[in-house]
Amino acid sequence: MEENKTIDPEVEAEAVSEEQTQTVCEEATEEANEEKLSGKEKKKLKKAEEQIAELTSKLEKAQADIAEANDKYTRLYAEYDNFRRRSQKEKEGIYADAYIDALTQILPVLDNLERAASYGMEDAEHPLAKGLELTLKSFAETMEKMGVKEIAALGEKFDPNVHNAVMHVDDETLGENEVVEVFMKGYIKGDKVLRHSMVKVAN
Repeated sequence: MEENKTIDPEVEAEAVSEEQTQTVCEEATEEANEEKLSGKEKKKLKKAEEQIAELTSKLEKAQADIAEANDKYTRLYAEYDNFRRRSQKEKEGIYADAYIDALTQILPVLDNLERAASYGMEDAEHPLAKGLELTLKSFAETMEKMGVKEIAALGEKFDPNVHNAVMHVDDETLGENEVVEVFMKGYIKGDKVLRHSMVKVAN
């Protein structure tokens, strides 16, 4: 025969109370763990944000440095290009000036040869006369190859840019400002006057 077991209400209440307490404690522990985990994540997030900010700052500085270097390079290249052009122009100018100076120094030799030929000799077939004629012809051909031309003067209207009037004559039979005599020939190369023509001008 089985005995009827009766449970004391107080004991049962205590058991239920212990169970609830344990559940509450477990829940509290889980919440604490969740809060702790959340805190770690927040810390990691904050650290990541700081790293991003630092990298962004470094990137901006690098971009600024690159822009500055590029600006310096552009300026340096422009300065070098200007220097190169200026040097080239100066070099060409020096060469042109030396070239013109050399040609100018040759002109008196041509004058003397022409004077000698103008006096000439009674015998045109004389070797000396023929030699002068050939020399003058060769000289003229060489000057033409070098781009040197004689300035037109006799019978032309006086032009102060290429003519140098050393005498003046009044003659109604002649035109206004007409060049009537050439004392010394003038020469020009391109737009550069090597020597002005020395002339006599009428009216």
